[in-house]
Amino acid sequence: MPAPPPAPAPPPAALPTLIVVSGPPGAGKTTLAHAIARAVGCPAVCRDEIKEGMVHATPGHVPGPADELNTRTLPAFFGVLELLLRAGVTTVAEAAYQDRLWRPGLTPLLTTADVRVVHCTVRADVALERTRLRLAANPVRRAHESGPPQDPAAHAVRHDAFDRVALDVPWIEVDTTDGYAPGLDEIVAFAGGPRRPGSGEPSTPRSPT
Repeated sequence: MPAPPPAPAPPPAALPTLIVVSGPPGAGKTTLAHAIARAVGCPAVCRDEIKEGMVHATPGHVPGPADELNTRTLPAFFGVLELLLRAGVTTVAEAAYQDRLWRPGLTPLLTTADVRVVHCTVRADVALERTRLRLAANPVRRAHESGPPQDPAAHAVRHDAFDRVALDVPWIEVDTTDGYAPGLDEIVAFAGGPRRPGSGEPSTPRSPT
């Protein structure tokens, strides 16, 4: 008798999703990242929270331009992401990094995860006021800011020059000036939409409608 045909190969396993939430300081990233994580059902890894934990373990720390903990936070942040993704864990990653830091950190993860980017935008004056309020209300924020924010004109220049992460992956832009536009349901649908299989094929980029 002829041998039975071989069993079909199983479909490739789906990759975990890495939902990157980025934008300038004061753009509402951390709040949105945790909201997405709760809705999707996955962890949120926030750069500032990692640094705050380091500051807690470093008595006498003084933030500043040459802050050693900023240097240590960068590999810790991407190392945690890699650990979770290699374990098959869909994850939300949030940081105010610009493209020059996001790109080299995310590029090695493109074969490990289905990366999607949420770009947070907000007016410069709103971002500045949020920064002032959180520094006054939350002492933990002193891990990042040693004093009152800079004057509005200088802040606006830096805010408007923010260089968003620019990878060839699906992305959506969210205005956080007053709530979320588009709304949270649409953001979560984007974050948890159809995933590409673990074949190394690129996803089709998506822009906001």
